[in-house]
Amino acid sequence: MSDKKIRCAIYTRKSTEEGLEQEFNSLQAQREACEAYIKSQKHENWQLLPTEYDDGGYSGGNMERPALKRLLSDIRSGLVDIIVVYKIDRLTRSLMDFSKIVEVLDKHNASFVSITQHFNTTTSMGRLTLNMLLSFAQFEREVTGERIRDKISASKKKGMWMGGKPPLGYYRKDKKIYPDEEKAKLIISIFQKYVDIKSTTLVKEWLNKQGHNISVGNLNCILRNKAYIGLVGHKGTWYQGEHQGIIDESLFEQVQAVMADNRINRQHYDPKKSLLSGKLYDDKGNAMSPSWSTGCSGKTYRYYVSQALIRKEPGKVGKVSKVSLPQLENFIDSWFDQFLCEKPKIHPYIQHFEVSKQKKLLKLLFSYTITRDIEKSLIRHIKLRPNEVEITLHTEQVLELFNAIYENREMHQLKPEELKQESTYTEPYHIGTIANGEKIIVGQFVEPRKRPNTELIKILNQAYAWHQDILDGKTTQEIANREKVCVQYVRRILNLSFLSPKIVRSILNGTQPADCTLKKLLSIRIPNWREQEEILTK
Repeated sequence: MSDKKIRCAIYTRKSTEEGLEQEFNSLQAQREACEAYIKSQKHENWQLLPTEYDDGGYSGGNMERPALKRLLSDIRSGLVDIIVVYKIDRLTRSLMDFSKIVEVLDKHNASFVSITQHFNTTTSMGRLTLNMLLSFAQFEREVTGERIRDKISASKKKGMWMGGKPPLGYYRKDKKIYPDEEKAKLIISIFQKYVDIKSTTLVKEWLNKQGHNISVGNLNCILRNKAYIGLVGHKGTWYQGEHQGIIDESLFEQVQAVMADNRINRQHYDPKKSLLSGKLYDDKGNAMSPSWSTGCSGKTYRYYVSQALIRKEPGKVGKVSKVSLPQLENFIDSWFDQFLCEKPKIHPYIQHFEVSKQKKLLKLLFSYTITRDIEKSLIRHIKLRPNEVEITLHTEQVLELFNAIYENREMHQLKPEELKQESTYTEPYHIGTIANGEKIIVGQFVEPRKRPNTELIKILNQAYAWHQDILDGKTTQEIANREKVCVQYVRRILNLSFLSPKIVRSILNGTQPADCTLKKLLSIRIPNWREQEEILTK
């Protein structure tokens, strides 16, 4: 008999959390049986490892289980020789996942044993039998899933409410939903108010004044939800429901018409958030406003357009009537990066400073990351000509920024009466002509300087570290307790670990958009990476 110890790890799993709070639950029963089996193999030098690998409330249909991941990691590290399970389906119900697990076991000279089925993956016969059993287990799981889906579909076609949180305005009782008198009045007022003012943003502001905190996103969901006219939805199809509707169909249709009209005419962004909104003029003094159009492919193109062109006054249209919004704003970003590094442009503002202060400030400016909010505060106005851009800044605001950077504090926004002087800079810029005669930017003055945001990078590192903690079996509550923060904060930061690799790479490289803030990143709740990237560049 060999003296080598056979290190055994017990793995237990239960699909639901029901009953886990009991003093002696299913996981403990599995463990107790496995411990007894390991003791019976003492003559083979089997030795129980103290580490527990328990997955309570996890399906066996996939491998996204924290304890299983820890177990496979320990096998790769050479810490486990045999996995001991109560039944094969505790380890996995998927034939594909089983093959992956066996591959890991083979690679690291490990095996597993099912104590109630007497299988051992070290023998060819054991593997054949296990493959057959797993095929049937997977078949049973798929049939059960189909049966459940068919039942839900059939029930919804009959108009039955199939569980889940009821919409605002309803309460659940005896597996059905009923209108809540007070909240139903709120829903009716929301629909009526939207028809009157035709803006979810204004409806939100009105609700806030009434003491109701409902986000714009939730308002859109409410206004589109056909459950309020007594219907039940299933995979895009709506059926007459058993519950009573809150909204008249005529009012609901009015709301849908307004929303459809807004989708056609609204801009995909808030014009006030555009960098040069209210500050950009053409060569004839016409204000240039943010606008957009959609191409044949569905892609959105954004511009700054002369008001004279919008008002259809051809005699007043300047030589530059339409420019690419992203290209112009990127140019301004690049210009400010260059501006902060050019001593001849900085010197007039700081010439009255002491020499030591000047040297320190110039050093700080070189590594300073300027945001678009600050850029907007510094800009008085910008004029576009066919071959140049005239940039006029508020002198006092620039000086305030330099003092804030030197004193390591936030910049104060000066009042209009405090802004008495201006500084003007003229920069060459190539503007071309497209087929219809409109002017567009076709070149760029300088390459954007990298803008590393150390705070964003720090938060990203935290998000990935917490994500690893979750994979290692920790809960969000445990992380919150350790970090001394609330659970909601942990969950919000964890969302950043699912950002597009392209977005993450741009932040680490310092090439993210100037208006890429933590608030904007946290607002991205879409799993699709391409859609995330489109939101960030809007």
